[in-house]
Amino acid sequence: MVDRPRHSDQAPLLRDSEYDPELDEYRDEPAEPTTFLERINAIAQEPLTPLTQILLVVALFLLLLSAVFIGLFAGEYTKLKQHERDGGKPASTVTVTSTSIVTKTAIPPPGPTSPPAEQPCLTTECIKLSAAILSSLDESQDPCENFFDFANGGFIAANPLPADKGSFGQFEALAQDNKRVIQHFLETPSATSSFTTSEDEILLQKLRNFYSSCLNENRLDEIGTEPLIHFTKTLKKFFREKGLVITKEKDDKPTLTVKGFTAALAFLHSRGVEALFSFSVEGDVGVDPNFMSLWFDQASLGLPSKEYYDEPSIVQIYQDVAERLFFTLSDEEEKLLLRSSTPTLVENAEAWPSWPWPPWDPEDDDDKDEKPNRTEAAHKLAKQVVEFETRIANATLDPDVYQNPFVTYNRVPITNLTDSLLQINFGEYFATLTPRNFPENVIITYPAYPSSVSDILNDTSAEVIEGYLVLRAALALAPNLGMATKAWQAQRTLLETLTGIKKGAVGDRAEYCVGRVEAHLGFASGRYFVNETFGGDSREKGTKVITDIVDAFKASLPHVPWLDKTSADAAAEKADAIRVKVGYPVSPDTRDPASILRYYKDVKVNEDTYFENILFSRGSDSYKMWQKLGKRRNLDEWEMWPSMVNAYFNPPSNVIVFPAGILRPPFFSHDWPSYLSYGAFGEVAAHELTHAFDSAGRLYNQEGKLENWWTNSSNEGFQVKQDCIVAQYSAYTVDDGKGGKIHVNGNMTSGENIGDTGLIQAYRAWKAQYSESFQAGNEYILPGMHYTREQLFFIAFGRIWGNIMKTAAQVQRVRTDPHSPNVYRVDGTVSNIPEFAAAFNCSPTAKLNPPREKQCLFWS
Repeated sequence: MVDRPRHSDQAPLLRDSEYDPELDEYRDEPAEPTTFLERINAIAQEPLTPLTQILLVVALFLLLLSAVFIGLFAGEYTKLKQHERDGGKPASTVTVTSTSIVTKTAIPPPGPTSPPAEQPCLTTECIKLSAAILSSLDESQDPCENFFDFANGGFIAANPLPADKGSFGQFEALAQDNKRVIQHFLETPSATSSFTTSEDEILLQKLRNFYSSCLNENRLDEIGTEPLIHFTKTLKKFFREKGLVITKEKDDKPTLTVKGFTAALAFLHSRGVEALFSFSVEGDVGVDPNFMSLWFDQASLGLPSKEYYDEPSIVQIYQDVAERLFFTLSDEEEKLLLRSSTPTLVENAEAWPSWPWPPWDPEDDDDKDEKPNRTEAAHKLAKQVVEFETRIANATLDPDVYQNPFVTYNRVPITNLTDSLLQINFGEYFATLTPRNFPENVIITYPAYPSSVSDILNDTSAEVIEGYLVLRAALALAPNLGMATKAWQAQRTLLETLTGIKKGAVGDRAEYCVGRVEAHLGFASGRYFVNETFGGDSREKGTKVITDIVDAFKASLPHVPWLDKTSADAAAEKADAIRVKVGYPVSPDTRDPASILRYYKDVKVNEDTYFENILFSRGSDSYKMWQKLGKRRNLDEWEMWPSMVNAYFNPPSNVIVFPAGILRPPFFSHDWPSYLSYGAFGEVAAHELTHAFDSAGRLYNQEGKLENWWTNSSNEGFQVKQDCIVAQYSAYTVDDGKGGKIHVNGNMTSGENIGDTGLIQAYRAWKAQYSESFQAGNEYILPGMHYTREQLFFIAFGRIWGNIMKTAAQVQRVRTDPHSPNVYRVDGTVSNIPEFAAAFNCSPTAKLNPPREKQCLFWS
């Protein structure tokens, strides 16, 4: 990847690749130029007079203007030739289709946008924007055949995938830029000098201490594995507490008791480490979506999905990693015990005679079997733990079925759960996590799961269960150790295998640590990020794009053939009821440092203890979650921090949220022409809006309650359209890295694919406001462009999905992610939009212009 300058305004638009600042040393007495080239070189090195400077600027301006007009002329000449080849007739098939769509949805016809009569914008910002768009394209590609490659080929060529990343694209590039903003104020106190309150000083110090603790790699390596050892020792101490015996083991092996098992699980879960199962607190969508209730769910696995447990090569690597972790933790724990009990003998610990003496149990006799070799013990335990986890994985619900909210909503008395998992005392478990109200009911996402887990536990030794818990802790927390530790290196091996990251390749530590600051103190860092990047009328203009799209969506509903009037009216009411939030939250209040300090009051931060800082943060998150139980929903809370490059729709609260982090180029700028903003950010907004009416979102009414509020005929019509989308995306494949192909799971991805169909609403919203926007000067054209505004709308859409992934990361995405690979999010989406084919004058036989009857037209 080409390194970007830290401050883009300091970087020239063009740079001489042969410039070398050291050449200044050799300019004292240059030789007299003799050839023409030497004279030109000599002139170039002479100081420029004011008159020369002015003439040079004028010449450059005229040269740029000439290039612009040459480009425009070439574009129009090409269109004229195409017009002549077509016999002087437009491509009537797509034009008629496009016109019928526009007429049908009562959207005003577009004004004449090609050829443009007005002059292009020639400001510095316009030139940079034009250059950014053109550089991202691969114009050797036919947009009607491979639009993803056409819109992103230049970006991908200029940004080869870094060795330390499994994936990189426009989302990641913007996330890096956002991190640079945060890094600047973390490392430069003067950058936040305008924040003078005592609360801001405390907040900034907490942020900087957390960042420093992560950056101090020497200190992390010096501490070594000790923090993780202390954690796993505490875990095992809880696990081995005496109580009602479930399984009795021989010799000194642990015994499984209800008390110990319950305490160990509560300890792990309170630190955000998922094991065996998980709890969350969310609205009761069947009764009252704003009453925060307890949900019981299956836990995450050591491998990304259950399919991985069927691959012997992956399982072997996972088992090897587990073995390395078990051995390392055992070895380091023994060394730590030695250091703590005999500090004066540490330097002689490796010498003979070994310490403690004698090296065997004094009560041993010659006839007693030797103690097992630690390496063999780690190998055996790892194999058994992975086998245990494989059984747990096979008991989980398939991910495509998991997408159905009616399947996963199962409200039962809490006794149903406690009677299914007798190995756990849920009364003691809840008391440990200090919820304000003991739950009377629980919502179980997969009712068969608790009983299945109970049966597996009954067939498993206490030693293996303890090993499983230790492995879950090690995989979750080892990334917070120094990179020189064996535990960090072991978990890294697994990450490299699953994502395709090059062995040993590690990214920029500062970038990583800023990411950790965001993940654990994101609402705090977001305050200063918003102050730096989210000024002017960004919020107002971003909100206008969203509300225009909502209006376009409502305008289209009466004209959707499969949606009857009753359902269309109800859908319009739900769209009106959606709450829109843009930029930053007010709980905690981004504008108030005292509010943020209260939110993070339990996150204790010390610049010398990074591992402990992470545990405090995890514990704080767990505590805040449990404190919500039995309360009303806080409608001002966000699930994402302000600098995040993302957006979301939450069905129970019927809200769509767009953090300030995504309201930046290449997604949005308040200075952009509207056709770019509606094409890029508009797609994000339309996607989230459409989630309210996708395969899952449509099952929630305008109050967020789970109910079937569509008529039977509309349900049937929706199912036909959904089946079309499922079939379309199920036909797409990715390489499996072994010479074969893996199909996209059309069922698992259907909700996100339907969300992407919202692009047509963004297009209609842009068209609806075009005349007013044009009159206001917000549809200006860019220099050097030979594309129409309609084409640039779709180019802006295609560009945001620019991305390249390593094969292993792509396979993991197809197996686990409800989002389709980006190439299909682009090509699959535009192939269902006739307006795209019309904009690019695609032939009726083009791949991305299938016959109307084969298109999955959701909103037409």
